[in-house]
Amino acid sequence: MKTAVSTRHMVLCALFAALIAAGAFLQVPVPFMDYFTLQFLFVILAGMLMGGKRAAIAAGVYVAVGLCGIPVFAAGGGPQYIFRPSFGYLLGFIAAAALTGFLCEKMQAARFRDFLPAAFAGLAVTYLIGFAYKYMILNFHLGQKTPLAVIFLSAFPLDLPGDILLCIVGSGLAGRLRAALKKEELL
Repeated sequence: MKTAVSTRHMVLCALFAALIAAGAFLQVPVPFMDYFTLQFLFVILAGMLMGGKRAAIAAGVYVAVGLCGIPVFAAGGGPQYIFRPSFGYLLGFIAAAALTGFLCEKMQAARFRDFLPAAFAGLAVTYLIGFAYKYMILNFHLGQKTPLAVIFLSAFPLDLPGDILLCIVGSGLAGRLRAALKKEELL
């Protein structure tokens, strides 16, 4: 029985790693602006459904696959991606998946109102790591003096509001998905 549980968990981790990768290419166009991707939705859903450890593994596998050169990131892949200012958000995904999952486990989340604070905590840690990394790459690696306020404002009007919406959508989906997965004994 131990092998079946381990295999099930490995499959779920691989599935969520693939969903996060697919989310990079599932782009929602916004009129008169650019688009945003659905990666963050799958990151928080991984945490909400699998718990902190397994969700962090899924997000970590996604990042590792991209760094190996498989073009699963929104703008490609490969080890040189580390030097992109946006790479910090990918690292933030790992922390967000872990934190969201940990909080959901701790609260024994089952409803929208349980999932939403965990999703917002994941959002906060993603942006905290993303902003810090972007600041360091721009200012110290690329030598482009960029104030932190400019980096913060670069998340508006699209990225941060879009990810807030994804927190709400993910929190709404999580309860239903969790119930369905438990019914089928997949969690």
